Amino acid sequence: MKLGAVVRNMGPQSTRETVLGCAQAAEAAGLDEIWVVDHVAIPPDDAEGSGGRYLDPLATLAWLAGATQRIGLGTAVLILPYRPALPTAKSVATIQELSAGRLRLGVGVGWMRPEFQALGIERSRRGRITDETLAFLHRCFESDEVEANGQHFLFKPRPARPPIFVGGAPPHALARAAALGDGWMPMGGSPEDLAPHATRLAELFAERGRSAPEMVVMTGLPLDDPPRAAELARAYRDAGATRLATGSRYADAAQFERDAERLADVAAALREA
Repeated sequence: MKLGAVVRNMGPQSTRETVLGCAQAAEAAGLDEIWVVDHVAIPPDDAEGSGGRYLDPLATLAWLAGATQRIGLGTAVLILPYRPALPTAKSVATIQELSAGRLRLGVGVGWMRPEFQALGIERSRRGRITDETLAFLHRCFESDEVEANGQHFLFKPRPARPPIFVGGAPPHALARAAALGDGWMPMGGSPEDLAPHATRLAELFAERGRSAPEMVVMTGLPLDDPPRAAELARAYRDAGATRLATGSRYADAAQFERDAERLADVAAALREA
């Protein structure tokens, strides 16, 4: 199971120096991946903890791709209805190309009603838009020549498609993952709660003749209690998780670095188990 950490691309921790320091600390600690989140228009009455400050996730990962060498770069999750499909595909392909294939594309339908309103997008259409965008992404990465709105065009660069992990709740997210993704990315949930969903996800993939899916769990581990953190990580692995995207509230890059080193110790304990 791969272990990664969420880098806070929001709030006071989203300064250039802190984001860069966290990404490089995660890579130095040997973590597999870093993840960033997505909001574009936080209303004033829902800005506690962030102050409404969010860095764009794709722009952030593009920048971090040039400041790191090995570590995976993930969105957890990119809200697909917020952006037109073709520019999104171009940004995804660019990051994948320039990072030498390190992008992990977590995607979701979104939920915040004021954000959809600010963007002028019907929230009721978010599922349909997500499915259409995912289908379009697949077409872009499958052929140099693509059609959109009756116009054929060349889609280049065209690196290997990044893995797509579909966020959201069952049953819709599981069905969407089986049809258009490579796995499921639940937010939270205990290992006991997630295990039956992992079983159902595997069944849906098998019904389509597809290989075993991934399950990328966004969660927190008690890193101040290393034995307990390792025990919980093993429980997620036993429940079907193939990756953990762990988040914590840190004040600065130094605190993040300590947490990254503790998470690396968890990874070592998993390898020994």
